[in-house]
Amino acid sequence: MQTTPAPPDPLQLVATGRRVIAIEAEALASLGGALDESFARAVTRMLDAKGRVIVSGIGKSGHVARKIAATLASTGTPALFVHPAEASHGDLGMITRDDVVLLLSNSGETAELADLIAYARRFGIPLIGLAGRADSTLIRQSDIGLVLPPATEACPVGLAPTTSTTMALALGDALAVALMEHRAFTPEDFRGLHPGGRLGARLATVEHLMHAGPEVPLVAPETPMTEALLEMSRRGFGVVGVVDAAGALVGIVTDGDLRRNMDGLLGKRVADVMTHQPRTIRTTALASEALGIMNARKITSLFATTPEAPERPAGILHVHDCLRAGVV
Repeated sequence: MQTTPAPPDPLQLVATGRRVIAIEAEALASLGGALDESFARAVTRMLDAKGRVIVSGIGKSGHVARKIAATLASTGTPALFVHPAEASHGDLGMITRDDVVLLLSNSGETAELADLIAYARRFGIPLIGLAGRADSTLIRQSDIGLVLPPATEACPVGLAPTTSTTMALALGDALAVALMEHRAFTPEDFRGLHPGGRLGARLATVEHLMHAGPEVPLVAPETPMTEALLEMSRRGFGVVGVVDAAGALVGIVTDGDLRRNMDGLLGKRVADVMTHQPRTIRTTALASEALGIMNARKITSLFATTPEAPERPAGILHVHDCLRAGVV
């Protein structure tokens, strides 16, 4: 008669999770302490490459290699994952003498990497090996060897790649960040490579979302309010900026100003109605900062100025521009 297995013990499951994380955390600490000049040489070789960083591996190492290639590419280092099996059937042609090859193999003896190793050696392509054994074929054949320190796999039978893949992934992140810092990779650079989704929205600047040129509603202080109202209606921002003869922003007329000056409004000039010294924002500021200012001040538009000419309006940003772009 078949028995029903007992339900899992929640406390035991949590204990297992904590044990795995503790094992891998200890291994990462060991990896950090083991970094030496080989790491610096690997970063320098990647920086010096005129082409791309070609990353490859098979199995779990292949999954890690894909992630490393993606992280490098998204942080300013051109990179490409090449599957070793496909490489043996024509994809070696993707690799040029201007590239650097980064191969991952925990054992360092992965047979599927043989053609990639041979190709790199034949054409003098710089080869960086990442493995768990210093005496392995991969490390011995590499120009630069990145050796993972000895560590216990978190798998209870010691076979499934767990700790070793975590260390390889962390080492890939360390390479990418070191390259970023040396290149002084900026949030603006990052936004350029991540234009879609929430990340792109978070990094969008005022300049990317604002309206500029003839779309910006501007009038002179002596303009009759009848004309100013027409300009406000034409542009649809609910405000009009006021600029002096030199083009400097000296005031703004908003819906609130109109309500406060209803008595004889159409017979007045803009200078009689406008609010002086309006709040502005730099074109280089993040759109999220602009949205925060508009929310805090309960306004719907901000005029934007450039660092080079902070007194002149270069554009206007409306709260709806931020919301359409997904800025929160």
